[in-house]
Amino acid sequence: MALPQPTRPFSVTDYLAWEAEQPNRHEYFHGETFAMGGASRRHVTVSLNLAAALEGVLENTPCRTYMADMKLQVDAEHAYFYPDVFVTCDPADHQAEYIMRAPIVVVEVLSPTTAGYDRGDKFAAYRRMASLREFILIDPDKQSIEHYHRTTGNTWELRDLEPGQALQLPSLEVEIPSERIFRNLD
Repeated sequence: MALPQPTRPFSVTDYLAWEAEQPNRHEYFHGETFAMGGASRRHVTVSLNLAAALEGVLENTPCRTYMADMKLQVDAEHAYFYPDVFVTCDPADHQAEYIMRAPIVVVEVLSPTTAGYDRGDKFAAYRRMASLREFILIDPDKQSIEHYHRTTGNTWELRDLEPGQALQLPSLEVEIPSERIFRNLD
């Protein structure tokens, strides 16, 4: 009986060249690629609601909101992710065509198949980004929000939002009502 042959991990260079030619998106983490599957209506609705709300409150600031098709490089982890929503205020990111590197806020909208990864390895990689100040996990099915904020001591504090409580983002000095985030989920 033949044994499966281990595959050689992608180098970052190989991944970037390969990914540019693929019809679908793939995240990269420590030499492995992970296909990004289609999202549910609820997932897309929450992502769009939050991105639109952030774009509105960040108008006339140096910060911009980006969504799922923009790649984010996490140098310390040799990782490339496609966050559901993120905000960067970095002028170099605003000039980048495909890959950004300095987010201030990253949001992942949870799905049953990715929740463990988003909370685990992915969040561990994001925490190593010096620019990142806030990480938000949103569960569209439970309509819950977990808000992680980097403290001045470089530790991460979790704040579970109560139902109906607004999402306050101190790093951007903005507040988004939860009704806006979960609008049109019925």
